[in-house]
Amino acid sequence: MNDGEESCDMEAGSEPRPRSASAYLNPRYWDDRFASEEHYEWFKDYSQFRHLLHPLLNPALSVLEVGCGNSRLCEDLFKDGVTDITCIDLSSVAVERMRKRLFDQDVHGIKVLQADMLDLPFSSECFDLVIEKGTMVGCHLLLSHGDPWNPHPATVEKVMKMLEGVYKVLKPEGTFVSISFGQPHFRRPLFEAPAFTWSVEWDTFGDGFHYFFYTLKKGRRSSNSDGHQNKSFSIPSISLLHEELENEDYIFRTTIDEPEI
Repeated sequence: MNDGEESCDMEAGSEPRPRSASAYLNPRYWDDRFASEEHYEWFKDYSQFRHLLHPLLNPALSVLEVGCGNSRLCEDLFKDGVTDITCIDLSSVAVERMRKRLFDQDVHGIKVLQADMLDLPFSSECFDLVIEKGTMVGCHLLLSHGDPWNPHPATVEKVMKMLEGVYKVLKPEGTFVSISFGQPHFRRPLFEAPAFTWSVEWDTFGDGFHYFFYTLKKGRRSSNSDGHQNKSFSIPSISLLHEELENEDYIFRTTIDEPEI
């Protein structure tokens, strides 16, 4: 284990609305929001995609949820028999409130830690399953640096850094699940970078507006059946179409880096 890393069994303890999407990148926004908001599910709740996730579960799995916020996904997984669950979030407010919620519900064994998804504090090959739901492409990484239709290269570098961290903590046969509104032709070039030896498959769920459920299995490189995978891979510029922006909450009512008056 490297210095500063923690093991997987480490022990732990009305909603603000931004004027611009860049506010999502401000940690204070999230602390303020989580202080007043009891619960919110980005990209639907577990019941909407359980049929896709449940086949990947078994009671022996060690699971990491990245960017848990105030989601109830960990409780739903616990009810489905998964007991070795670690949740992380950058917001100390979210972490403390989730710990209290779990305690009040008499749910023990779920670890909730304050941690940065760009610098995961875990040793290599630590988890069987890593799940992120809206954390990577919601309003956290791909809405940074202004225009979401043409993100700054530094934004793409952050996405890659997150993926590298997830890949590192996954066990050799581990699975990464990414739940997103990002379409495959935008996500696959990132997921299929040469540094990653994992397969990339996806399904959709939702009524009307479809969300994407990506399943990446470590150690199983995707086939080249559709000619997409290219040995001369280069990190693309990411283009988020208007319909890809999350419409459940209020993102359609925000502007990108609009100067405050």
